Amino acid sequence: MAERKIINKYFPPNFDPSKITRKKRSSGDKDVQKLQTVRLMTPFSMKCTSCGEYIYKGKKFNARKENTGEKYLGISILRFHIRCTRCAAEITFKTDPKNSDYVSERGAVRNFEPWRDPENKEETEEERLDRLEEEEEENAMAELEAKVVDAKRQMEMDDTVDELRTRNALNEHVDPESVLEKARRDQEEEMDRQEQEDAELIRNAFANHPRRLAESAKPRQISKPIEALNSTNPLDLLRKRKVTRSSLGIVVKKSKIA
Repeated sequence: MAERKIINKYFPPNFDPSKITRKKRSSGDKDVQKLQTVRLMTPFSMKCTSCGEYIYKGKKFNARKENTGEKYLGISILRFHIRCTRCAAEITFKTDPKNSDYVSERGAVRNFEPWRDPENKEETEEERLDRLEEEEEENAMAELEAKVVDAKRQMEMDDTVDELRTRNALNEHVDPESVLEKARRDQEEEMDRQEQEDAELIRNAFANHPRRLAESAKPRQISKPIEALNSTNPLDLLRKRKVTRSSLGIVVKKSKIA
């Protein structure tokens, strides 16, 4: 069982342990660190300078990690060694804590990335702070405008509610009979006014008629007053007038005497 589990090792008969010499390190080799093998994915797309192989971003590699000894604000800068998948050329890239990115060092070049156009000047710390301050001011102004619009809308709604309440209160105190009576009175006044206007129009129309104008041009005979006629005795009027048989319509026939 022990041999199957490889707990013990096989030593040949001619094995001489005294012939094994132990390697000693010099004092200068203490700073030399052993490269650690890690599993990683390429942080950016690159092109091998030896064979032109394209290595896309996120491709997995068994890389060797090395501590360069460089630091930025107390953050250690690491170097990674990988091999090209086509020509096995060594490719190295380092971390860039200043820009939170990676930098290609040897064996490959980084492909063009539109968002990292070298012609575009990278903003400084002051420019970044100014940009953030401007964005905050714009956001504050947008919030203020939104608050003003909301306040205006709320005022309009309050005015509408007050108007509805006032109208409802007036409708509650109004007597329907008085409203009907007022409407009936207004209708009668309107009808009277219309009749007066119609009469005035008729009067004006007949006043301008030719026959009416001719009659108005003739001299009028002034008749005796009715009071004078009433005071005169009817018998006196008959006496003054000669009354004859012919005037009364009486016809006298002559009789024949035999």
